[in-house]
Amino acid sequence: MQWSSAVSDSPSFTEAISQASEQILANLDGQHPDLAVVFISSHHMPSYVVAPELLAEKLGAKVLIGCSAAGVIGGGQEVERRPGIAISAAILPGVGLSPFHLNQDELPSQDAGPEEWQALLGIRAEDCPAIMLLPDPFTLRSDHLLAGLDFAYPSTVKIGGLASGGGQPGANALFINERSVRSGAVGVAFTGDLEVETIVAQGCRPIGEPLVVTESEINVISKLGDQTPLEVLRDLFEAAETREKRLIRRSLQIGIIMDRLAQNSSEGEFLIRNVLGADEEDGTLAVGELVQEGQVVQFFVRDAQAADEDLRMMLKEYIENLDEGDIPASALLFSCIGRGQYLYGSPDHDTSVFTDIVADIPITGFFSNGEIGPLGDQTFLHGYSASFALFKQVSKGGR
Repeated sequence: MQWSSAVSDSPSFTEAISQASEQILANLDGQHPDLAVVFISSHHMPSYVVAPELLAEKLGAKVLIGCSAAGVIGGGQEVERRPGIAISAAILPGVGLSPFHLNQDELPSQDAGPEEWQALLGIRAEDCPAIMLLPDPFTLRSDHLLAGLDFAYPSTVKIGGLASGGGQPGANALFINERSVRSGAVGVAFTGDLEVETIVAQGCRPIGEPLVVTESEINVISKLGDQTPLEVLRDLFEAAETREKRLIRRSLQIGIIMDRLAQNSSEGEFLIRNVLGADEEDGTLAVGELVQEGQVVQFFVRDAQAADEDLRMMLKEYIENLDEGDIPASALLFSCIGRGQYLYGSPDHDTSVFTDIVADIPITGFFSNGEIGPLGDQTFLHGYSASFALFKQVSKGGR
């Protein structure tokens, strides 16, 4: 297994394609890749339609998928607020690749059995270690897609990000082989000699203690233990230092344990969601997720320091659990458009931290409208996260 990552910030589209493609082929010793994953910033929007054909000519990849992006990541750089093209390419011995394009009206109903989803992709669940997804947020319901794929492929890792760079239906582009499409989702299902691990850093710091939801309806929490949510928050606020009070006012989040197998907070991970509003009269809190009685929740705050601390913690935990010499061959990074320079004030933060803690391996990705990654035993669409997909060869032979 051999991977390469390249990026170009040339304002000329043809020059950027040539520069990135030449880097890729040089790193692969002139071999044409089995897979190319491509992200193109919205500065090159007029060239979206010709991009796949030109990339096919330059790279000669057997399978190509990609999408438009608000910013791109490649070659150790996070290219934001300027033109950018990033390419990840791989030679994958013993790995099967099944690219697909799905539109909303092609998705099975929510009552469909797993066999309908497997027929859609043409892959059996037991043969599929990973699926990469690049949906358009305006034309396909990603929650429907992820729920269906979790049902049909329960042991398969699903990773990816929502296309970005455009602000309305038809403005984003999805690339699959030699086509550019403007709706649905593109992706690739992997089979064979491949393992994909994930790290999802949600960029928040917990405050207070985990609490059990004792009364709720849909996405409104009425009671946490024997208190209303606003009573809990008032106690947290009164006990907080000045800086933390400021964060509670402007960046309060809530974490919800979603793992169906977790019995308590130490066994599960929190899915971070926005706090949407509060009712001063009855003390209830509306949040951006369905909440059921008996679930465990905790309040969180978000800022650059919390995001940095959370990322470092997740990466160190990953490294500590790695077997010696089992470093991944490559990483794809799906990062929220609210991270990068917008959050940290300087570029390349997340890629630099990854390289320092994990390894200096090819990293490619983009700043997305939502990040797809697992939490517990389910796959979720995250926000504000840095979601890494780490690729390994199961056998160490290779070609």
